[in-house]
Amino acid sequence: MEPKKLYRSRRNRMICGVCGGLAEYFNIDATIVRLACVLFGFTGTAILVYFIAAVIMPEEPDAY
Repeated sequence: MEPKKLYRSRRNRMICGVCGGLAEYFNIDATIVRLACVLFGFTGTAILVYFIAAVIMPEEPDAY
């Protein structure tokens, strides 16, 4: 069995695909992750963490 890898989502993307990628990795609904991101976004640090993750996380490879 291949280990799970964290990627930015191509299918479930709004801005950069970070929340969609986290939702796919943890097997939960992307709306829940987005709502949590918005709630933590009011602190200011979540916005910084989101954009750092968008730069660091690789994009999901094509499934050919």
